[in-house]
Amino acid sequence: MQNRTHTCNELRLADAGKTVELCGWLENVRVVSGSLAFAILRDFYGTTQLVLETEEMLAAFRELNKESTIAVKGVVRERDSKNPKLPTGDIEVVPTAMEVLGRCRYNQLPFQINRSREADEALRLRYRYLDLRNPAVRDNIVMRCNVVAALRQAMIAHGFLEITTPILTASSPEGARDYLVPARKHPGKFYALPQAPQQFKQLLMTSGFDRYFQIAPCFRDEDARGDRSPGEFYQLDMEMAFASQEDVFAVLEDVLPPIFAKYGKYSVASTAPFRRIPYREAMETYGTDKPDLRIDLTVQDATRLMEGCGFGPFEGNVVKAVVVTDMNATRKQIDKLCADVEVVAGSKPYWFRLDEHGELVGGIAKFLQDRKEKVITALGLKPGCFVGLSAGKLGAAQKTAGVLVKQLGLLCPAHMDTERYEFCWIVDFPMYEIGEESGELEFCHNPFSMPNGGLEILQKAAAGEIDPLTINAFQYDLVCNGVELSSGAVRNHDPEIMIEAFQLVRLGEEDVKAKFPAMYNAFCYGAPPHAGIAPGVDRMVMLLAGEESIREVIPFPMNKNAQDLMMGAPSEVEQKQLDELHIALVKPED
Repeated sequence: MQNRTHTCNELRLADAGKTVELCGWLENVRVVSGSLAFAILRDFYGTTQLVLETEEMLAAFRELNKESTIAVKGVVRERDSKNPKLPTGDIEVVPTAMEVLGRCRYNQLPFQINRSREADEALRLRYRYLDLRNPAVRDNIVMRCNVVAALRQAMIAHGFLEITTPILTASSPEGARDYLVPARKHPGKFYALPQAPQQFKQLLMTSGFDRYFQIAPCFRDEDARGDRSPGEFYQLDMEMAFASQEDVFAVLEDVLPPIFAKYGKYSVASTAPFRRIPYREAMETYGTDKPDLRIDLTVQDATRLMEGCGFGPFEGNVVKAVVVTDMNATRKQIDKLCADVEVVAGSKPYWFRLDEHGELVGGIAKFLQDRKEKVITALGLKPGCFVGLSAGKLGAAQKTAGVLVKQLGLLCPAHMDTERYEFCWIVDFPMYEIGEESGELEFCHNPFSMPNGGLEILQKAAAGEIDPLTINAFQYDLVCNGVELSSGAVRNHDPEIMIEAFQLVRLGEEDVKAKFPAMYNAFCYGAPPHAGIAPGVDRMVMLLAGEESIREVIPFPMNKNAQDLMMGAPSEVEQKQLDELHIALVKPED
């Protein structure tokens, strides 16, 4: 084995005259003449310039393809032409010996290593081991390691114990599809990979552990998004016994800001306490339950103001307005804005402006001339204001308005302070909602959450005295810069309250016992009040690195179709394996 004396980022002018040994990848060779060339050697830590001054050494290097792994022995000397941009820019190494440790057998690389991020994503994922040699890609993974270490250190300092929970468990209805694992010794039965350690961490609280955490792997068979990786992801999972919502908030408000300020692209992060915004207020004010508080734009209700104006899409619908002062956008920019909003929201936005002469112009302005003064007063308009509008059922109008706020913030730098991390808590989520597919009452978020009002308010809903849709839960989301980092809740630890909560969604006591036997039985032995949360590590690092795609901060990510192009997963298996698992494949019809 080679013994390197230094890394490729370590040598300085003070090392001139030393004989050293370096190991790394041959990044490039630039030939000046028949007996003079310059080569760049790269390792994990950085680069060092080599000077090849003999025909023999130059010939040895010429036989190598780029990215071959080599060991070099040589003498350090001061460079004539220094490079102040490199830590090693004052020196160079003159090799006296070179050994090939791992030859690159391909003349052509799939992409240039230092420009791999410009390559097609499928190509990058197929050759991820080459992509990771790019320092820009590598640095994201290094940051991830540092952030995880900092999170672990901070949680331990707060008295939490790191406890691992099972990977093979039982299937549980937690919102997404399970990944199932056939049980060879139990034909026809399956394990499931955990969507989250939800039940296990609550059982730990019931077992008497006071503070639990882990950097937990979670598995969900769901589609990819820019901020969500398909298949698997990691979260900072935590739970606290004898704890309230505010106890959970206090821990994360102490743990996260220093980490974001230290490792983030921006050095400014919210300090405790983070803003608390009730869910319904967030939807009305920002059009989303994931508001980006770096944007100073808000949503106004314009339903009555626009009533009877003669514009078809407004008739009988909720109308929302977003007012932007001093927006100097061209018509082309406005058209693109509207197109982008429609793509994201699935609903078309509308607009008009108040020009410098105090006239309503552009977009739908012709429908508002009969109420011009009323519109100006109600919306607080000044010359130069742009007004974006959405219309539809309440939820659709809010969603489109929320996308308008986001896109207008990006378009108008004066209304968005991008150089910071702004946290907030979204609280008081509804306990129930009407399911889009079923049309019936369903749990809105986590079914294990404690309703605000306890058993009494559930009994009133069951008796028809109140609408169950008005019941709030002690559920909360942590949001940063418009990205949901986590959901959490004060847990429902009382079996009687649990039964009552599930009965409202047509699941009786026997259903609860069958679906959640361990947790139900454990609670019957006396469970402490407990609460928790689980911020996503991948999303956290994505924000810190300033990346748009979560795949940029995962060492070996899958593509959008949950395929590992490098390893060829998912893959077919041999018939023998299927027989051992008592599985017969049924091919879908064309």
